Formats: sequence, C-alpha cells, structure tokens
Amino acid sequence: METTKVMGKVHSLESFGAADGPGLRYVVFLQGCHMRCKYCHNPETWSLEGGEEWSAKDLFDKVYRYKNYWKNGGGITVSGGEPLLQIDFLIEFFKLAKAKGVHTTIDTAGNPFTMEEPFISKFNELMEVTDLFMLDIKEMDEAKHKELTKWTNSNIIAMAKYLSDNGKAMWIRHVLVPDLTDGEKELNELKALIDELKTVEKVEILPYHTLGLFKWENIGVDYPLKESVPPTLEQIKKAEQILGITKGLNLKTADKNPDFDPNHSCSGISNSMKK
Repeated sequence: METTKVMGKVHSLESFGAADGPGLRYVVFLQGCHMRCKYCHNPETWSLEGGEEWSAKDLFDKVYRYKNYWKNGGGITVSGGEPLLQIDFLIEFFKLAKAKGVHTTIDTAGNPFTMEEPFISKFNELMEVTDLFMLDIKEMDEAKHKELTKWTNSNIIAMAKYLSDNGKAMWIRHVLVPDLTDGEKELNELKALIDELKTVEKVEILPYHTLGLFKWENIGVDYPLKESVPPTLEQIKKAEQILGITKGLNLKTADKNPDFDPNHSCSGISNSMKK
C-alpha cells in the first residue's frame, strides 16, 4: 500500500508486552505528553523533543517480524507519552498493521482530544484502523484533575462518550493513589460514567507505586508525591467493589486475563521500557 513519509518520534520499544491489551503485544512508546501527572512513572517522555525518528513503514517492518508471537488476540499497542499527539503517524502506522490483519490498540489518556477540526476528522480516520482504546481516566472531579495533571478532563470524558457512540471497544483504567485518586464520590462518578458507556469491555484499577521515582531525579524535577504510599489490598478491593470489577474478568465476555500486571499502566506509567 502507498504511504506518505510521516515521521514519528519514538521513545522506546518493548518486544513482549503482556499488560498492554489482549494477548502478547509489541509495544511502541511514543515521545511527548502535555499532561504533568503527579505520579507519572515516565517523565522523560514528556518533552516533545527527543526520541528516535522512525517512518511508519520502517517501524512496522521491524515490529511485524514478531507476528508469530501474537497469539490469543495479541498484536501492536502504541502508548507513550501520549500517542494522540502524533496522530498522523499513528494513522499511517495502524493502516499498515490493519493491511496485514494485525490487532491494534492505543493506550491513551485522551488529553489531545477535541471535536474541532482538523483533529476530529483525523480521529475518525484513526478509529477506522484501531481495534481497542485503552483509556486512562485519572480523576472525575475537574478541579482535582487539574490539580493532578495541570489539565481539564472534560474533553477526556467527551472522548470516552464519542468512542462509545461510535461503537469502539474500550478498556477503562484508573490509577489508585491513596488520599489522592481514591475518593468514594469520584469513584462512584467514574462507575456512573462506565455504566453510561456502551462499549467498555474491561475496567482495571492500577495500584500506585514508586518504581519510577528515580526518573524524576534523573531529569532534575522534584517528585510531588514523596509522602504517598501504595494502596493496601483492602483499599484496592474497595475501589474494585465500587467500580463493579470482578477480578480478572472481561466485562463483556468474561475472558480471563492472567497476564495483567497491576503496576503497568497507560499514559507513561510503565515499568519495563526496552529499546
């Protein structure tokens, strides 16, 4: 198929990701993110500069060599950083994947989403070549979301509803930080949103951890959650109960997901990023 020469900025690559969508997956982490989440485990992906430049074709040719490992619904996941910041590259890359019948997943926090042009036309094109959207909803209360990330969440919630209205499969993820993102009111609001959406296949609680703290030190930025601790098992179970999560089960198909790693999240909360 004919492609244009859109270049993408890639932060890193992971050949065998087991917590980035269904099955075993090749994960591409793109460079760049506007959000400044207080618990981010990959702050080195924030900058819009840097990263290694790849054409969509060259990257796909490299990734596709691993196709024999993509069993049980596996395929390719693009994460970040925030992949929607490089939507032109993403469209071209996923078109190549779909031409080969590869399952495609985007791991996103939804921050760039807007109903305005030219983004929405590009997003519509992207939906046509994306099988699954893994959406990280960080906080339902808008003021708290701004305090947590420096950005509003209104467009993120709008994106979830737009995906639902267009019949696109979603997994919803929420990072649980004690005394920060574990409020009962906000979790109940998240449950109400999930119940409103028609295409959510799975909901996951991602327990906060501090394994990425050293990365903040490496880039010379003060880590704002030094006093925070990971949630207890009781706190996790309480959040799962509010959200109606049955451990390890898919909401729509009840498929087991034994490879899920609760410490691996979307939108820059990854523990093992390998070149």
